[in-house]
Amino acid sequence: MADSTKAGLKKPAFTKVDQLRPGTSGHNVNVKIVSTKMVLQKGRADGPQARQLRISECIVGDETGVIVFTARNDQGTLLQSINHLKNKTFI
Repeated sequence: MADSTKAGLKKPAFTKVDQLRPGTSGHNVNVKIVSTKMVLQKGRADGPQARQLRISECIVGDETGVIVFTARNDQGTLLQSINHLKNKTFI
């Protein structure tokens, strides 16, 4: 059973930053995180589910260019923690 599902998968195709165009989606890119900054945090504490919306702007890039990536909720938290670990020095 696992062999039949593996046969249907294909390797992801990665794109460089200079090939990205506005309004497109579904791209796989390998980028380095330059910086992250939370720009919006709002939510409702009342109600059955305490939902919060967090928007972060992340500057990421590769050897061909730099872009601003808008991350939502846990994406931004994950990128901020990766950026923190990258900048931390261990003695």
